[in-house]
Amino acid sequence: MKEAEKKAKEVNLGNELSDKEAHQLFAMVFGTGVSKDILAQWSNQGIRFSPDPETSMGLVQHEGGPCGVLATIQAFVLKHLLFFPDELGKVAANMPQNLNSRRSKSQYVASNNFSAFTEDAKARALVKSMSEMLFLCGNNKRAVIATLSVISHGIEGSEGSSKDVIIAQALEGLSIESASDLQKVLRVDRYTSPTSAFKRLEAMIPIFQSRMGALLFLISALLSRGLDCVQADRDDPSQPLVTAPFGHASQEIVNLLLCGQAVPNVFDGRMDLGGGMFLKGIFTSVEVGFLTLLESLNFCKVGQNLKCPRWPIWVVGSESHYTVLFALDTAVQDENELEERESQIRKAFDAQDQSGGGGFISVEAFHQVLRETSIRLRSEKLDSLCNSGFIVWSEFWQVILDLDKNLGGLKDSTGQMGRKIFDLYHFNGIAKSDLNGSQATTEGETPVQRPRLTKLRVSVPPRWTPEEFMADAAVAPGNAGSESSQKDAEVAKPEQPPQHAPLADCIRTRWPRAVCNWIGDPPSIV
Repeated sequence: MKEAEKKAKEVNLGNELSDKEAHQLFAMVFGTGVSKDILAQWSNQGIRFSPDPETSMGLVQHEGGPCGVLATIQAFVLKHLLFFPDELGKVAANMPQNLNSRRSKSQYVASNNFSAFTEDAKARALVKSMSEMLFLCGNNKRAVIATLSVISHGIEGSEGSSKDVIIAQALEGLSIESASDLQKVLRVDRYTSPTSAFKRLEAMIPIFQSRMGALLFLISALLSRGLDCVQADRDDPSQPLVTAPFGHASQEIVNLLLCGQAVPNVFDGRMDLGGGMFLKGIFTSVEVGFLTLLESLNFCKVGQNLKCPRWPIWVVGSESHYTVLFALDTAVQDENELEERESQIRKAFDAQDQSGGGGFISVEAFHQVLRETSIRLRSEKLDSLCNSGFIVWSEFWQVILDLDKNLGGLKDSTGQMGRKIFDLYHFNGIAKSDLNGSQATTEGETPVQRPRLTKLRVSVPPRWTPEEFMADAAVAPGNAGSESSQKDAEVAKPEQPPQHAPLADCIRTRWPRAVCNWIGDPPSIV
């Protein structure tokens, strides 16, 4: 063992990347001919919580490029803060989470008081999230943690402001502009124990809070996955993961952090193009999901794996930015009574369908469906459906829609019975100066865009609601009859028309025909 390597191990500085690894990593992330502006963006973004009380649960973003990394970390942080608060006090991360301690409804549903999170709870949620994500990238077998040689040893044993001073001094003049720079300053540790990785991340959190934090976490995720595996995940491994000309995180980066694989697409499974060629999408269910404005513009289709995550939290992509949408109650993803009824009837019908998916069944099988689903049809309607000797699903479905609920049908002349009303929250962590300076204050100060949290009231009509009921459904949320509809009347007054913003288009890709209302300025996804 080399003397320098032995010394590094003694003080836990980690190991250097090989020359080959460093060049492969730098080329994979930035490509060739990367601009200094892009490198500066990715070298000046720490992983820090917002100092503003109303958004203190959110990570603040100062640079444009790394938002894809920050938004995915933010989504996992919210998962731990909202749905696993009882585990935050534990010393080590549980892999997987103890589902017995989870909550289907966050304790913050009633109060909406996100400033109540303690600094310790937020810090632990951040460390748990980072550990979970790195092990996800490592197929739940390993995690690689990348830190900096210039400060890894110096901060151990230091406390409070002294750590910040040590880090600031160490980073002064530091830049990463080439693979050799990366090899010189980067140190990596590999872990198979979640407990050991958690403790290492906890000790090194000041480094991830520093201006190099977002880049270090991305590198950690890539190394946890394995550079060769990352390239194998991609459809076109010749392109850099950080895209020119603006230095945005690619969809491959976002997918790696969400599902553990650097696939470039958002549909489920893979798409066969013929000739042995195919495109790779999302193969597994995910903890937190993804929605995109591009789907509302018909540029892509997000699959159910990303659209319906285990927890009601979504990274939201626009053409140039990533933000986070979340709910405090897992019930927002539940089917309502009528949707469940529809699923029940369809399941019973399909169980009798021997046509290979043709959508029709025999008269005998139809009577079995009616018995199983407790549907009572008038004799003339029954004779009409059975007249041809077989029953087609589309004709049966139209009858069900026109059959009263007390007879087993789904008739809803008000358009309200199957309607859902719930609250969503949108967080945009961007904090930047007003670039055009058009709103300069009288004191000469440039106004800034602060991290922003917006509450939205969302009303979703049932999928089969006739169009003529849609206008009434949009302006009369107070008549839904649910407990939640009586709350926050100021957000959704009966006379208030639905409001529009690009975020509402994203929400409709998850809940078709949803209408949204909010107070104040429209939520921004850019």
